[in-house]
Amino acid sequence: MPTIARLFSRLVVFLALAAVPALPARAAETCPFITAQELAGAMPALKWSLISNQDGRGCIYQGGRGDTMMLSVFRNPDKDRAKELYATFVKTLGERMPLNAASGIGEEGQGGTTAAGAERQEASVVALSGDYILQISVYPTGRRADGALLGPITEAARIAIAKVGKSSERFGDCEWLTAADADGFLDNSTLTVQRTGAGSCMMFDREANTMTAAVIAMSRDTVVSMMKRASPCRHVAIPELGSEAFGEHSCTKGNGNAVTIYVWKNGRQALIVFAPVKPHPESGSVERLKAVAARVYGKL
Repeated sequence: MPTIARLFSRLVVFLALAAVPALPARAAETCPFITAQELAGAMPALKWSLISNQDGRGCIYQGGRGDTMMLSVFRNPDKDRAKELYATFVKTLGERMPLNAASGIGEEGQGGTTAAGAERQEASVVALSGDYILQISVYPTGRRADGALLGPITEAARIAIAKVGKSSERFGDCEWLTAADADGFLDNSTLTVQRTGAGSCMMFDREANTMTAAVIAMSRDTVVSMMKRASPCRHVAIPELGSEAFGEHSCTKGNGNAVTIYVWKNGRQALIVFAPVKPHPESGSVERLKAVAARVYGKL
C-alpha cells in the first residue's frame, strides 16, 4: 500500500530525528520554500522565527506568542502516488476540521480550522502540485485558530507551492543505504529507495516496512549524554562499532517492533532504523541490523 508506506516512513524519520537533542542554531539559516520577507508579506500580523530547516523537507517556525508553524513538502515517485497521498492528507485533515477548497494553490488545495472547542487548535492548508504535496499548519497558543489565521496561511502556501522543486528529496539512489541492505528486512520486489535530504535516506516496501538512515553533525559529549538518557526502550551497547555505539529495541512507546542503532565517528552520528508495521522475524533484532549499521559506520 504505497500511501501507507509514504506516511509511515516519514513518521519514522520524524520520530528518529526528534529524539536527537537540538544542535546550536546555524547562522543565517533560511527556508528554501519561502523567504523571511515573503513570509512577512503573507502574514504581516504574525512574527515568525525560523528554528529549523528540515534538510529540504520543510521548515519549522516559532511565533512570538508561543505559536508553532510547520511547513512540510512531500515529494512522491510520480503524480499518481502524489494524488493518492494528497487524498489521504485531505481525509485525515477532514477528521479534525471542516475543509473548504483553497483556490490558486497548485492543482488543488484544501484548508480549514479546528472547532472552537478542539483540544488542540490548528489551522492548515494542504495542496497538490505535480509530484509534490505542500502542507502548512499553524498551532496557536492561548487563542482560537480561526479564519483570520487561515487567510495568511493560504497566502503563504501560494508562495511556497511555486518552490517545492527545491526539496532535497530524490528517488532511486541513496548515499547511506542500498537495496542490498534491505535483504531480510524489506520486500525487494516492491522496494522504493529515497534520499530524503543531504544526510538522510529511507527505503520502504509495499507493506510499509521501512528502513531509515539519518546522519547528523554531533559532538561526542552530546552522544554520550544520549546514551545515558532515560528511554522507553531496551538499551544495548555495541562496542565493536565504537564506544559511542548503542542500540534500542522493544520500546514501550512508539513502534514496539522497531529497532534503532546509533553510531558516531568523525563528529557525526548516524541513526539506522528498521521499523516494520507488525511483528517481523527481525523485529527488535539489534544483532541482525548491526551489519547494515557497520556499512553506514564505514562511510562516516
